[in-house]
Amino acid sequence: MEVKFTPWRMAYIGGPKSAGCVFCAAAAATDDAAFQVVARGRHCFVILNRFPYNNGHVMVLPYEHTADLVALPTEVAQELMDMTRSAVDALGRSMHPTGYNIGMNLGEVAGAGIADHLHMHVVPRWNGDTNFMSVVGDTRLIPQSLEETWRVLREAW
Repeated sequence: MEVKFTPWRMAYIGGPKSAGCVFCAAAAATDDAAFQVVARGRHCFVILNRFPYNNGHVMVLPYEHTADLVALPTEVAQELMDMTRSAVDALGRSMHPTGYNIGMNLGEVAGAGIADHLHMHVVPRWNGDTNFMSVVGDTRLIPQSLEETWRVLREAW
């Protein structure tokens, strides 16, 4: 088994948390650019991850504040998957990745940084997108600003 260390995540995991749910705040916001909401559906929305694993990292979330995937109504679960597919399509057309990591971390013990509001991660990947800088230099290189990534994905959506 290969083990990859991600020491830059500790600042986020152990750092101060804002009051209230940041996802609910984004869901209720009317300024999509300020909250980096890429797309909205009837039951779900897509937002950039402010602490991305890679350039273009988005999350698909239900508007409903819930951690219970099993209790999601069928129409919400279906839209969650439909919007995940749309995210892959928009990322593919705008950023041309060669692969994706897609998944959920359900519960803190599973690695969810925000465990109370479930969310699907969609992380675009390219050959050679990881290097020594993350571990040796304690630095993550993201080659595009969140604002530019938001603009590119918003246009592709």
